Amino acid sequence: MANVILLRHGQSQWNKLNLFTGWVDIPLSYEGINEALEAGDKLKDICFDRVYTSLLIRSIQTAMIALSKNSCGKTPVIIHDKNRMSSWANIENKKIDILPVYEHEELNERYYGLLQGQNKEEMSKIYSKEVVHRWRRSYSVKPPKGESLEDNCKRTIPFIESILNNIKQDENILISAHGNSLRSIVMYMENLSKDEIVKVEVPTGVPILYEIKDKKVNMKKYL
Repeated sequence: MANVILLRHGQSQWNKLNLFTGWVDIPLSYEGINEALEAGDKLKDICFDRVYTSLLIRSIQTAMIALSKNSCGKTPVIIHDKNRMSSWANIENKKIDILPVYEHEELNERYYGLLQGQNKEEMSKIYSKEVVHRWRRSYSVKPPKGESLEDNCKRTIPFIESILNNIKQDENILISAHGNSLRSIVMYMENLSKDEIVKVEVPTGVPILYEIKDKKVNMKKYL
């Protein structure tokens, strides 16, 4: 069997302040670092073959902090494919066992447009709780100049389709990303409807393991 493990990043500094974050590149809070460490305890005995993160630091931090607990002896290495980093960040010593980490924009959080940096409670007072709830939880309603979950799905689902189409029988893959990009992946993996996915909440810092057989989900469990 192959395994795909989803991990939503821990609390960020703007999560703590109750601000819309989206694509603003905010690091983890102290609490978020501890969530990543706790996730690492649950993942420490899984020998990963590949890791995927978004381009955002909170996703990358979560993966790297969690992997610091791993017992398999591989060194996580971010694989760069642009500019001088693509040639200079190479490894001549082929005896080193590395764990390749790939950054993908497709895994970024929903773009929240004009809401980014705004306080969620204040926005609810200005626009009403019902309107802000629709912006945050509906499938196709966009926040002002931002993305809907449907838009997020359009970039995230082709990514996970490619992963599943090319996964090998005994591979373990970790995907560290965000609430909405992971909801898009969950929607695809579990074949959920538009009405079903709006009710799904992916918990922070809790690894979700999908056992893959014949490129399809065979079993799901929270670690």
